[in-house]
Amino acid sequence: MAGDSMIDETLKDADERMGKAVDALSRDLATLRTGRASPSLVEQLRVDYYGTPTPLQQLASVGVPDARLLTIQPYDKGSLEAIEKAIQKSDLGLNPTNDGNIIRLAIPQLTEDRRKDMVKVVHKKVEDGRVSIRNIRRDAHEMLRELHREKEISEDEERGAQDKLQKITDRLVEQAGAVGTEKERELMEV
Repeated sequence: MAGDSMIDETLKDADERMGKAVDALSRDLATLRTGRASPSLVEQLRVDYYGTPTPLQQLASVGVPDARLLTIQPYDKGSLEAIEKAIQKSDLGLNPTNDGNIIRLAIPQLTEDRRKDMVKVVHKKVEDGRVSIRNIRRDAHEMLRELHREKEISEDEERGAQDKLQKITDRLVEQAGAVGTEKERELMEV
């Protein structure tokens, strides 16, 4: 029975790690700019706050007064300039305006060419996510083979575990694809 718990633990670990890879993909895609304002565009942006790279969401509240505008209200007015610089240096291609209290970010509509470029970026990021998932599968696969070699589990148990591992992998590769498809849909919205 020790073999069963080792199999379960290996599969559970692979499932969790693959899930984290899909979560990382979702967070990564959230930072890609569509024509719609979303706090996730800037929340993870690193701001040089008194010499420490700090996520913007720790320094300011981000509002979305309408579909094409973000407002950034710093908790400490002293960080206003640093936040503005971080936005200008980012690859968002957005121009912040600042009235001394609040930063406004107008989100222009994406051109057709920019949308197509962004879709290519989404495809690449999704493929990278799938590669991560498959690498985790490979590690788990190797662990199951090792358990069989060490006579901890039988050949039948290994085969059954490999089948379960493949089902987990297929499910999470599909989730990664769905995350990409959703982002693509957002990008193509006019």
